[in-house]
Amino acid sequence: MITINKEELAARFMKYVQVDTQSDPENMANPSTEKQKDLGKILLEELKKLGLPDASMDEYGYVYATIPSNSPKAVSAICFCSHVDTAPDCSGTNVKPILHKNYQGQDIVLPDDSTQVLSAGVSSYLKNHLGADIITASGLTLLGADDKSGVAVIMQAATYLVNNPTVLHGDIKIVFTPDEEVGRGTAKIDMEKLGAKFGYTLDGGEAGSLEDETFSADGSTITVHGVIAHPGYAKDKLVNAIKIAGEILDALPKDEFSPETTNEKQGFVHPVSVSGIAEKASISFIVRDFDTLMLQAHHDRLKKIAEAVVAKHPGATMEYKQQEQYRNMKQVLDQHPEVVAYAADAIRRSGLKVIQESIRGGTDGSRLSYMGLPCPNIFTGMQNIHSKLEWIGVDDMAKAAETIVHLAMIWEEKTP
Repeated sequence: MITINKEELAARFMKYVQVDTQSDPENMANPSTEKQKDLGKILLEELKKLGLPDASMDEYGYVYATIPSNSPKAVSAICFCSHVDTAPDCSGTNVKPILHKNYQGQDIVLPDDSTQVLSAGVSSYLKNHLGADIITASGLTLLGADDKSGVAVIMQAATYLVNNPTVLHGDIKIVFTPDEEVGRGTAKIDMEKLGAKFGYTLDGGEAGSLEDETFSADGSTITVHGVIAHPGYAKDKLVNAIKIAGEILDALPKDEFSPETTNEKQGFVHPVSVSGIAEKASISFIVRDFDTLMLQAHHDRLKKIAEAVVAKHPGATMEYKQQEQYRNMKQVLDQHPEVVAYAADAIRRSGLKVIQESIRGGTDGSRLSYMGLPCPNIFTGMQNIHSKLEWIGVDDMAKAAETIVHLAMIWEEKTP
């Protein structure tokens, strides 16, 4: 029987979330914020204390370690990965985690901002945690469960494996990455140093969830060039690029083609930022679909909408640029069905029902899969991520750690 120390796990998680690790989408350095290394240093020290002699952190903030095989078999090395950074969407400075013991279904008014109320009426998954312990922030910040819950879960599972040498497993590789939230979580990862054949990210939500499919993702930028003139003498001369950009946004479909009007397997195009002056303005978009071939159709449609708007303004011109971001990991995972099958088995052995689903987003696993490391995503329990009402159940994190241990055992058992 696998028994995860829940009190230790909760304390570990609460320690990690108090370290400010927000990444910065505007800074193209690696990592985008040096403060991400503050948590990396803590993790490095803890891994060394576990007796993992190869534990290291590189100049880019990636933390690596290996729990050596204790099996007589030639078991494939598997990797567990989580990211240390938190999202720029909501403040991650001075996070004050609160442990709510023996939750009984009541509304939770967060103490630092009484307008922030966590209720089962809004977050129905709270009903699964009656009588259990949950963790929130204090109302002014996000919690950071995305993805410090994954970090804590991996560290707790590593502690269990090291302290229980009778549990047979192959080489277990651990990697903690920076900058996942700004789309650069694998930008500087050293795959040779990692040395794994298959992997799992711990970056998912509801207990039992196993995600083997993500969006395929592109970015695009529309740059509008206007015609500048002194505003005092601009009649019949000025063509304002900012106004044209606004017209392009207004011309986008109102009842489809956007994240607020789509769900399940529907793709979308989403403007994420606008910048510029009267002479030149740019709109940045993300383009998403589960069907990779549909991405180009979305680009073509968006470009056509923009061109039609610009054509109404003589003298104005535009440029359209598209960039690949990541691809649907299912295309890789379907070639290695055992990776997902073993994860499903591990979840069932942990006493949970498997919830196999698609992510309307992406993870480090999306890119890792195309870098030669087939890598589905496993739950940690995180809820209401990127918000002040973010929370997580301690029991869910414990089940995720137990799932990791079972996975390590299953890979060993299945090796001839």
